[in-house]
Amino acid sequence: MTARAEFHRPAKDVYDAVIVGGGHNGLVAAAYLARAGRSVLVLERLGHTGGAAVSTRPFAGVDARLSRYSYLVSLLPRKIVTDLGLSFAVRKRTVSSYTPATRDGTPTGLLVGGGEERTRRSFAALTGSDREYERWRAFYDTTRRVAERVFPTLTEPLPGRAELRARVADDDAWRMLFEEPLGRAVEEHFSDDLVRGVVLTDGLIGTFADAHDPSLLQNRCFLYHVIGGGTGDWDVPVGGMGALTAALAGAARAAGAEIVTGHEALRIDTDGAADAGVVYRTEHGEGHVAARQVLVNASPQTLARLLGEDQPAPAEGAQLKVNMLLRRLPRLRDRQADPREAFAGTFHIAEGYRELAAAHAQAAAGELPAAPPSEIYCHSLTDPTILGPELVAQGYQTLTLFGLHTPARLFEKDNDGARDRLLAATLAQLDAHLDEPLADCLAVDAEGRPCIEAKTPLDLEHELRLPGGHIFHRDLAFPYAEAAEGTGPWGVGTAHRNVFLCGAGAPRGGGVSGVPGHNAAMAALGR
Repeated sequence: MTARAEFHRPAKDVYDAVIVGGGHNGLVAAAYLARAGRSVLVLERLGHTGGAAVSTRPFAGVDARLSRYSYLVSLLPRKIVTDLGLSFAVRKRTVSSYTPATRDGTPTGLLVGGGEERTRRSFAALTGSDREYERWRAFYDTTRRVAERVFPTLTEPLPGRAELRARVADDDAWRMLFEEPLGRAVEEHFSDDLVRGVVLTDGLIGTFADAHDPSLLQNRCFLYHVIGGGTGDWDVPVGGMGALTAALAGAARAAGAEIVTGHEALRIDTDGAADAGVVYRTEHGEGHVAARQVLVNASPQTLARLLGEDQPAPAEGAQLKVNMLLRRLPRLRDRQADPREAFAGTFHIAEGYRELAAAHAQAAAGELPAAPPSEIYCHSLTDPTILGPELVAQGYQTLTLFGLHTPARLFEKDNDGARDRLLAATLAQLDAHLDEPLADCLAVDAEGRPCIEAKTPLDLEHELRLPGGHIFHRDLAFPYAEAAEGTGPWGVGTAHRNVFLCGAGAPRGGGVSGVPGHNAAMAALGR
């Protein structure tokens, strides 16, 4: 569900803090500030809070509440859940991943999960020895140690590079993750193409980069995908992402924060020190509210626009998001794999190492990938509460698909046509590993239409105002302070002492984490 509020104007003319944007980070900041005794107003443009962390019923007449945009939780610190007393839970997935393959003409696959010995047997059956599995264990033992040391720093003042390196306390791990292209480590550790690809995918989610990109953009993305919770686990939100939004909005209101929807911020005025104001627009006209501090839960581009400053270089998203409802899970060509296990974790499609490189090269040349890489998981296997009781009884399931290497530039000339072609090619890659067409398993809505919807980067830009459809608002940064940033001790400051960035585009932002909201609140409180 999405957290909704009836339209009303702000109750007062002056607040201690005004928060622009009611996404999950804005709600986190509101809850912390209100609990500290500050008067807080949240201005949200849409008719509901949550931003990209919402649940909706996208299919007419069907009682299925899907996490429409963001869909899994890894980076939300337990500290925030505890501090704010959130009534919110996540569940562990029983399987980490399954990757179908064909070896010597025989359908097979790699299962990661179901216990150490079972995973070992799956590696051996695919690769012919225990070598890849032992390398896998050693590699992820290293990332786990890094996660244990780095993740707690996300809700502390922003460390410098040398300070974070000292916290990691492992020169080889630091070089592998922070200094050398991820592709080098993948190729040094693993020899099997499919295993290499499974590892690399965590560096490509919502990120358009090659394994050997000298910018290390893939490394930054990989790091954020393996440090969550100090374990790197990606968990299923019980009740969907809307449950998190509802819990955050409830915590903010309970602490005394005021949330108004249907209020679009137009301009921020500030003296740079103690006085500020926000001009907003509603369906009834414009208004103004004053504050000592303003926190912006939006992209860096939006922040600059609101302040009347030069905007940073545009971002570019690179993903396809597909939501589906099935009457049943499809049968797999790999008869050794149970669909309920295979789809419970991350189901990798066309994500071998060479396949990922080919897809990136095609997209970089301005073409839709011929074999689009993607990954899928089934939320309802872990959390059936998102489906109505009748659908559960009939065996219905959801599928969420996230496509890689599809930068926004590929959709600029013909978004609808490119979306249709990409979706068809993506589903064809999935069908190649199924024993029946996915189309035969799709449910239909009340009007007889298949229950499937796809979102390109341009769709996300239009619906959520994500610049270029970038799910992280901008390219991710390493979680340490860059010398030239000037963003203050928490990494959320601006050129104005009373204006803070609390959106995903802040350092240590990205993903459903609440971290920028927490850090902006700490900065505003002077901690």
